[in-house]
Amino acid sequence: MSKNSCPCGPRVKPACSKRAFTLVELLVVIAIIGILLGMLLPAVQMVRESARRTTCANNLRQLGIGLQAYHSGIQSFPIGVTEWRVRGNPTQRQIAWSAYLLPFIEQQNVFSRLDLKTAFDSEFNKPAAATILPVFICPTGKRGAQTVQGRGPTDYGGIYGERINGPNNPPKGTLVHNVAIALRDIRDGSSNTLIVAEDTGWPDGQWINGRNVFDQAFPINQAPSFENDIHSDHPQGANGAFCDGSVRFLSENMDLIPLAAICTRDSGDSTNELD
Repeated sequence: MSKNSCPCGPRVKPACSKRAFTLVELLVVIAIIGILLGMLLPAVQMVRESARRTTCANNLRQLGIGLQAYHSGIQSFPIGVTEWRVRGNPTQRQIAWSAYLLPFIEQQNVFSRLDLKTAFDSEFNKPAAATILPVFICPTGKRGAQTVQGRGPTDYGGIYGERINGPNNPPKGTLVHNVAIALRDIRDGSSNTLIVAEDTGWPDGQWINGRNVFDQAFPINQAPSFENDIHSDHPQGANGAFCDGSVRFLSENMDLIPLAAICTRDSGDSTNELD
């Protein structure tokens, strides 16, 4: 027998074994990944909403700049609605301020295809009125870029006044029926007076249709669905453009008194809740 031989036979090297995850360990890993994803997704959603809200504010900023340019050229803001349809009278044109604004927001091509001497829903205006213009669409809005009754949508409405403190008669806002308001008429101050605000998802929200003006009657984001009011799909408030061209986010917790104040042009009331 050789020196290196074993009486029990040749030595066998043990096989190299790998340790696998147990079921419990696997479940723990999955749970940890789920918790991390649960923490990450809301943060991603918040970042995305912040970007959408900024885009919405930029839309209103473009509209505000267009309104300032319109005022510089015409010496007034546009008429809020030309020939409002009383009791749905189809002989009235009901053309919105936003249609007149088109040449001042780089939409001359669309404007030149309209005949604003005819009604907003005339056959002649039908093709151009169907144009979807991103500047009128809030990216957070649930309706998105879809036509409304065959016409291009808008998520923004003109401020006709307020019904918080009493009847809006005569109208207290800046974009009113058949009358063009100038800066000299805004005695509350242009930086204290809203001219356009979000009105997301309003069933008649069309940039050519004069029904996109409204008077405020409820807290922000709290009006019933049948009411045309300041409303957005942003959390906690809505964007608004003021007569000086500035854009601010309006908290849905704003007290009704200052909310009414910013919707009027010449009431001498307080706007001390604004930033």
